[in-house]
Amino acid sequence: MSKVALVTGSSRGVGKAIALKLAEQGYDIVVNYARSKTAALETAEEIQALGRKALVVKANVGDIEKIKSMFEEIDQTFGRLDVFINNAASGVQRPIMELEEKHWDWTMDINSKALLFCAQEAARLMEKTGGGSIVSISSLGAIRYLKNYTAVGVSKAALEALTRYLSVELAEKNIVVNAVSGGAIDTEALKHFPNRDEILEDAKENTPAGRIVEIEDMVHTVMFLISEGAYMIRGQTIIVDGGRSLLV
Repeated sequence: MSKVALVTGSSRGVGKAIALKLAEQGYDIVVNYARSKTAALETAEEIQALGRKALVVKANVGDIEKIKSMFEEIDQTFGRLDVFINNAASGVQRPIMELEEKHWDWTMDINSKALLFCAQEAARLMEKTGGGSIVSISSLGAIRYLKNYTAVGVSKAALEALTRYLSVELAEKNIVVNAVSGGAIDTEALKHFPNRDEILEDAKENTPAGRIVEIEDMVHTVMFLISEGAYMIRGQTIIVDGGRSLLV
């Protein structure tokens, strides 16, 4: 029986690239999206063209009831889950003095709460086949100041802390939990940053590796973390930024 991977927010960007790579490696894929149905269906078609099954599920992962129904559908369709990539993200980018409670709640629900409650459901399915892997996508705003990034940065810091706690408590179920934190990548998501051009220019000029991070760099790291070679890496956040965060 084929292994199964869920990638939240996999209709585009990093999530889509991870989903396609997993399909290439022989996984059947659960494509999750919140709004972009057309893009999700296109991703599913590409997965099927690789000879794998694709289940498309609409679910806002900030909503626990939607999470539960998504995992019920995964269980009914595949009866198992081997890999969970916690990629879906959102957030309001404003200066601290302009943040409202609704901005905070929205950002924390999708970027932090989702990991906890998706991981609970994922662990129940992974137990059926003796274990699995969970990898979350974080960002450098979790550990350093980024302009207008307060709500998102704090939510990603919570995600990284939760990664550590999950890795300890799910270890007895043979579930490996880690995170990948990426530097600035020129994706559609970055278009929502008011200072996008400034961020990209900084990455081009000040990354020791000599170029900005590309989506494939993130994909390679995720694939390593779900491999047997990373079995003893637990609760870690691997920074993939070409060394940018090592400089002031």
